[in-house]
Amino acid sequence: MKGPLFYSKILLFGEYGIIKDSKGLSIPYNFYNGALKVDENPSEEAIKSNESLKRFVTYLRELDKALVSFDIETLQNDVDAGMYFDSSIPQGYGVGSSGALVAAIYDKYATDKITVLENLTREKLLKLKAIFSEMESFFHGKSSGLDPLNSYLSLPILINSKDNIEATGIPSQKTEGKGAVFLIDSGIVGETAPMVSIFMENMKNEGFRSMLKDQFIKYTDACVDDFLKGDVKSLFRNTKSLSKVVLNNFKPMIPQQFHDLWKKGLETNDYYLKLCGSGGGGYILGFTENIDKAKEALKGQKLEVVYNF
Repeated sequence: MKGPLFYSKILLFGEYGIIKDSKGLSIPYNFYNGALKVDENPSEEAIKSNESLKRFVTYLRELDKALVSFDIETLQNDVDAGMYFDSSIPQGYGVGSSGALVAAIYDKYATDKITVLENLTREKLLKLKAIFSEMESFFHGKSSGLDPLNSYLSLPILINSKDNIEATGIPSQKTEGKGAVFLIDSGIVGETAPMVSIFMENMKNEGFRSMLKDQFIKYTDACVDDFLKGDVKSLFRNTKSLSKVVLNNFKPMIPQQFHDLWKKGLETNDYYLKLCGSGGGGYILGFTENIDKAKEALKGQKLEVVYNF
């Protein structure tokens, strides 16, 4: 048995900001994916995943039936038969490993599910987001529900505010273009929960709150608009400003060994770095107007291009 594939995602803009109603833009990233599976001879990984699914089923039994109901008996039987989530999505890397799992479970076992084929009104998108938020909270303590939504729909999602999200189109890639969005592998697994609690702690500070509103959210919103309009010049200007704000105010979220590389990008303009998800490890996102220059400047780092301008 093998279920359909669910893909990883990348939140291009909006990390932390979307907690406070900034805009956000999330795109599917088809390089990684996962599917529900049962094997005759499960690997150690499969057994671990199955153990986690057993706990997840117990959690899903308790969810508000008015929000979402599952064919729990079938799910329980499948999990008892050794079902696991077979995934190439790295965990703790900010590319939505638990989101893809949540999407796969909803897709297969939700009894009254909203499907990708129907007309996705804002109400339906918000309902899906609310369901996924509850489901994914099992893994993260608190989840916006966006990762599973992205994985489930396999469409770019524009977040205008908490209560206003829409599926969107993004400018088609220019495969010959020198400009690029890329990922750098920090080589460290990031934990979402501790990073979010540092952020929440900082939010008690008035100076941090006004920086968030006047700088971080301002530049994030501008980057989203620029990206969707395809205004590359303005996008790089605003990404540089955003990168600077993050370096000055989100230091704990940036792995120590990247502080100098971050600074170097801002000084040389060869590339600009930003957080991918909650930070603390996992992937770091990079933006460059010239991918060859960026590769040269970041020699020794593992780069993966995810989008070309």
